[in-house]
Amino acid sequence: MNSLTILGKYLDQPMLIAKFSKSIPAVLVTGGSAYAVNHIYKTPKENKRKESIKTAAVLTGTISSALVAPPLVAKIFNHKSSTHEEKHENEHEHEHCHNHEHCKDHEHVSEGHIHEHDEHAHGAPIKLSEVKTKQSNLIDEFLTKKQVKPEVEKILNDAKGKVLKFSQVKTLFSELMSNVDGKNFLNKLIPNPEHIDSKHIFGEIGKFSLLGLILVSGGIAGGIIGDKLTEKDWKERIPNKIKEGSYQYLANIFLCNVGAGVALFALEKANIKSKPARVVGMFAGIIGAGVIAGSAMANFIGKTCIDPLFKNKKATSQTDLYSERKPELLDVGLHVDDVATVAVMSGLKWIEPALPILYSISAFRAGIGYRNGEQKK
Repeated sequence: MNSLTILGKYLDQPMLIAKFSKSIPAVLVTGGSAYAVNHIYKTPKENKRKESIKTAAVLTGTISSALVAPPLVAKIFNHKSSTHEEKHENEHEHEHCHNHEHCKDHEHVSEGHIHEHDEHAHGAPIKLSEVKTKQSNLIDEFLTKKQVKPEVEKILNDAKGKVLKFSQVKTLFSELMSNVDGKNFLNKLIPNPEHIDSKHIFGEIGKFSLLGLILVSGGIAGGIIGDKLTEKDWKERIPNKIKEGSYQYLANIFLCNVGAGVALFALEKANIKSKPARVVGMFAGIIGAGVIAGSAMANFIGKTCIDPLFKNKKATSQTDLYSERKPELLDVGLHVDDVATVAVMSGLKWIEPALPILYSISAFRAGIGYRNGEQKK
């Protein structure tokens, strides 16, 4: 195996993913605190108290939603998936029993299948203790059946409770991949990346989009609370927060996900299986649907729906859909979350725990009601 493949296996270690997932709350709190301290330090003395309250409120709303969203989204989508699987199994079981009258045997198989499906809650927060237990049992079972070199046995014993080094992963695969038993064991110890096909694309899009919606809503809620505590005209500031929230959600999250998903769906239908082609196609979908169409759509909604709803302005028919909120350098930078989305859709699940951190930037900007067009005016 080449070094790039070994690197992929190193990053796909369940223990590494579990530890990364466990560190996300600390990363969110530490990063948010560092930003708050720096921002308040640069704020003029007469505005420090007001800005401290506002910043704390927006960060609290953003970080709280970032912590709540992943398990909530996983619960919603895993429940839908389990219900669909159970319905499919029941229908298949009924048909099988009606045609072949092997109900008892099939019932046993179905229960085993459903149990296996429920055992791994796709996208759910990963518990480090469960990963350690599962790996320890897997390694012990393998070592009782297979004799290996002392060096390999030591690495496997390390893998029961530690993240393996790159060199250790390389040694395992060079020593064990040559036979069927060793290959099957390694595929269980470090599973191959999950292949997201056309049947699962829009489920993934829905999951990522709901995650982003919860975070952006949390940022807006925190921003409104901060304004209410510090500003007399806090109600007049709400439209900008909702408009920025719609901009961030449509241009930087939802439509980018849709663009990537539609592109991947089209590639699947065209029977294009090349990974580079899938990546290029998904990025093309992101640019078309998110960066270009998303900005225009968000501004159009802000002018024709949100402003009139809050009686902030009369509905306009301006043709320049970028006159109020133009894409800027940081907006382009925010599309790093689309790189993560493409990677996850390509099967690299180790990136998924980072999505709440990436979406938090959009949530914070929604919370402060950032509008570059308004600032220029």
